[in-house]
Amino acid sequence: MRYETRLLIGASLCLLLSSCGGGDPQTIPAAEKAPVASVSDFPVKLGSPFTVGATTYTPEDTSNYDEVGFASWYGKELQGNQTANGETFVPGAITAAHKTLPMPSYVEVTALDTGRTILVRINDRGPMANDRLIDLSEGAARQLGISEQGLAPVRVRRVNPPEQDRAVLRANQPAGTRLDTPESLLKVLRDKLAKMPKPETPKVAAPEVVTTPPAKPVSAPAKVTTKPATTKTPAIVEPAKSAVREVKAVSTKAGYVVQVAAFSSKANADQLAAKLDAKVVASADGKLHRVRFGPFASESEAKAALKNAQAKGYPQARLLRE
Repeated sequence: MRYETRLLIGASLCLLLSSCGGGDPQTIPAAEKAPVASVSDFPVKLGSPFTVGATTYTPEDTSNYDEVGFASWYGKELQGNQTANGETFVPGAITAAHKTLPMPSYVEVTALDTGRTILVRINDRGPMANDRLIDLSEGAARQLGISEQGLAPVRVRRVNPPEQDRAVLRANQPAGTRLDTPESLLKVLRDKLAKMPKPETPKVAAPEVVTTPPAKPVSAPAKVTTKPATTKTPAIVEPAKSAVREVKAVSTKAGYVVQVAAFSSKANADQLAAKLDAKVVASADGKLHRVRFGPFASESEAKAALKNAQAKGYPQARLLRE
């Protein structure tokens, strides 16, 4: 009898201890749950030196990295691709590509136009252009508020965030909001950026009139047309530009447009639009000025224009329905 009593008491104590020693796993906050198995902060990778154009970049572990420059972004077109440290690229995750910082490492990225600051996880190499400091994922660009821009001025500062923030980013979720950078510091950073070379803006030929030019230049008499229509494009430049403007003039109804970039500065948007023979469309609140081709009457024409713009150096160009 005494043995049975001792056994019952021992079992009761075990149950009591087990109930005190652990909690219901469903009550653990999402940010503290184990990250996706394929995403880890270890091992940290640097990689070999690589060259972009005439510039060689050597990855290094710089703990006090703090620079200003321009950010671009990439998205769904690379979904599922492998990043430089072996992870799977997720467009909606808050990640980025950097030329030299370790993979992974964590940085605060500040939009110099607005002061908004976010925490970003570096897991890839890039951008493969010397005039860009960082290449954000689509999710990071959206959180930073620059997803409507092709290039945006930013500050990139390496930080050592707490494990809770790291786990959130590893789980492809945005970390908590950072304090906006004060205007006094933004002015200093903008002045620093103003002394640096501006990003290149390669010219994109108007997509609607890209055809095979005649073998010989068209002489002046050939401009007199006696036939109803011709399928050849004149070799001189001005008629081609006129043709683009004519298409834009008649296509006033809703259709498709190709957006190349967007700027907070109207002067910058006008400058790029003049080079591309595109047009500038302001947002409803007047804070953004978008550089666009079109509208196009059919989706196929718009897709051809989009492909041409991306091939000419604007990978961030996108197709929109007007």
